[in-house]
Amino acid sequence: MATTSPQARTVLERFPAGGPRGSWPAEEYAASQRAQGTNAQVVMDLRTDQFLVVTDTTTQ
Repeated sequence: MATTSPQARTVLERFPAGGPRGSWPAEEYAASQRAQGTNAQVVMDLRTDQFLVVTDTTTQ
């Protein structure tokens, strides 16, 4: 059986999931990071009920 190790990710920013309808602050932040050259993605952390903007690269 093949096993995989968890991929290291850096959390750039956290946003509460209960934002106003039609507001996508996590997506907007991720888009601005991508425009600056950072491969940012939005993921949902179900345990904390937050959207996380993450990147697979190490940031300083």
